[in-house]
Amino acid sequence: MASSLSTKPFGTDALSAFASLNSDLRSLSPGYLRLSLRPRLTKRLRQFSLPSFYAAPPNFIYISYFACFSFLFISFAELNFSPKCFNPLADFVFVAVLVSRCSLKILRNYEIQAAGSTYGNHFRVTTYGESHGGGVGCVIDGCPPRIPLSEDDMQVDLDRRRPGQSRITTPRKETDTCKIFSGVSEGLTTGTPIHVFVPNTDQRGHDYSEMSQAYRPSHADATYDMKYGVRSVQGGGRSSARETIGRVASGAVAKKILKDFSGTEILAYVSQVHKIVLPEDLVDHETLMLSQIESNIVRCPDPEYAEKMISAIDAVRVRGDSVGGVVTCIVRNCPRGLGSPVFDKLEAELAKAVMSLPATKGFQFGSGFAGTFLTGSEHNDEFYIDEHGKTRTRTNRSGGIQGGISNGEIINMRIAFKPTSTIGKKQHTVTRDKKETELIARGRHDPCVVPRAVPMVEAMVALVLVDQLMAQYAQCNLFPVNLDLQEPLVPILEPEEVPF
Repeated sequence: MASSLSTKPFGTDALSAFASLNSDLRSLSPGYLRLSLRPRLTKRLRQFSLPSFYAAPPNFIYISYFACFSFLFISFAELNFSPKCFNPLADFVFVAVLVSRCSLKILRNYEIQAAGSTYGNHFRVTTYGESHGGGVGCVIDGCPPRIPLSEDDMQVDLDRRRPGQSRITTPRKETDTCKIFSGVSEGLTTGTPIHVFVPNTDQRGHDYSEMSQAYRPSHADATYDMKYGVRSVQGGGRSSARETIGRVASGAVAKKILKDFSGTEILAYVSQVHKIVLPEDLVDHETLMLSQIESNIVRCPDPEYAEKMISAIDAVRVRGDSVGGVVTCIVRNCPRGLGSPVFDKLEAELAKAVMSLPATKGFQFGSGFAGTFLTGSEHNDEFYIDEHGKTRTRTNRSGGIQGGISNGEIINMRIAFKPTSTIGKKQHTVTRDKKETELIARGRHDPCVVPRAVPMVEAMVALVLVDQLMAQYAQCNLFPVNLDLQEPLVPILEPEEVPF
């Protein structure tokens, strides 16, 4: 049976990359190195073709690097050095530079854009499914073995996320009952991929008939067509918030690992709906409890402001309109040392994760933009040694992270969500065939997304932290730690205490 994978001629672009780089190299080191591609090498390169492994991007990376290193060895055999200024070390350096730059050019030319449905490095989560398909779910790869886990552990957060839970959410009725198909045996994770599935049971595809041609303003309808040339009309497909079921289910697993093995708690709550803003000093992050957040349908821990927020959502709901808001998330007892310098800073990873949620439009961390109004002496968090001998800060304007690395203080962040795009008011738009028209969107949609976004934010934060926890253990805590400066991520267990 013939392979369905498409192939691209690899050699032609490789030759052009070598030619351009050879020219660059000569300008950098005249007389040192001259690279000649013999007809034999040319023939080899032209015969080389590379399958487009859309389903497995890592295969492409491995093959690319293999090809580049092959070019290095072949190039050494084909090198003509200038006898007047032969310098083996310099020539080796320039060949290494050549191969590195050529590798980058080749990778850029042949880079495969993944679908963007997988998150994480050590604790990897892939979500799948669409709003009006047969169901949605996730596959969790990299979960440690022997973690006590059941469907009930996930169902708690799925119930907090599910539609139809109150009058201020979408009236779509889904139980969102999850089923674990693999990766768990007799109540314990096995270390193999965990497959979680949630069926869709209340689809109404006819509600989207007008939207099959007309684009919803500020929705992903238009950009999906621009990118793919096709889109799933019913429910918005992958752009629907129903995709977040897989995130919440996997986030529940991550939260359980963090809680059981490092005592980490993640709590999010609604701090703003439209123009109703909850003052920060009304919430004590040291003592905040989940029961306070879940005491009302808007998930605001202050009862008085919760009623104001509910009234604001009700007012726009009856008019067929929508409003946005802000979700605040805190992390207590986060292990110190999570995150890395420069590109993989912890706050950068958190920002990427939460900003990947639907309808997000802003992210603030620690003092955020308000910190720009302070001087350095006002903003700096001064250190002290607490009664347990640990280094602490007297204030927390850094938000629990300094230099991209967690310092053990409470991590706090705020995420802005825009008003729901799909509304029941007349709006001007265009159709797929580029005609101007008007649209009144039908269907069942949230007048405000933030009450249901609370468990979504918690899930994404948990996925970041468990991934960083595993990375920190592997890099810095796998071997004996410097107890004068570091602290073990988890208590050292005796053999009889290890969970099995």
